Amino acid sequence: MKNILFILITLFFFSLPAFAQDNELKVDIIKQDSVLLKPYKMDPLAPARAAFYSGLVPGLGQIYNKRYWKAPIAWGGMGLSIYYYSWNNKKYHEYRDAYKDKLAGRPVTGTLSELNGDRLIRGQKFYQRNRDLSMFFTIGIYLLNIVDANVDAHLKQFNVNENLSLLPSLQQNQIDYKYNLGLTLNYKF
Repeated sequence: MKNILFILITLFFFSLPAFAQDNELKVDIIKQDSVLLKPYKMDPLAPARAAFYSGLVPGLGQIYNKRYWKAPIAWGGMGLSIYYYSWNNKKYHEYRDAYKDKLAGRPVTGTLSELNGDRLIRGQKFYQRNRDLSMFFTIGIYLLNIVDANVDAHLKQFNVNENLSLLPSLQQNQIDYKYNLGLTLNYKF
């Protein structure tokens, strides 16, 4: 009984200084109010507007999305494929006109004069195929330009503010004390 009384009196005297804490050192914990969170603004017509601008002038949708570095890529792709289309079309017409002249009995002049009819037909088919592929690439780059502007405008509206967070977490396993790596998804209302 003496030991229990001694322990109680000792604990009583050691607990008295705990009540004499200074209030100035107290850290105020303030809960974050949902009114103070930044509002998330979204323009629902931005993707359609970006696609429309890109359809009017290739690269204009990328400029509207403020992705200025993508516009020269669209212009270069369109310009290069249009150049190859015009060059292949010119060569196709050269071979076609030379073949028509050979069939009509007129003399063929220039570099195509040594070629026979079969080689002129193969040259026509070669340049016609490349011309058609160049037109296919031109249309493909044009459509890709529109799709890129639309998708980029959609992704700009994706909610990445502090209300939504995805963070890595490292937790210790209580059984074998090994660390487990994971992801935590937090959403603040």
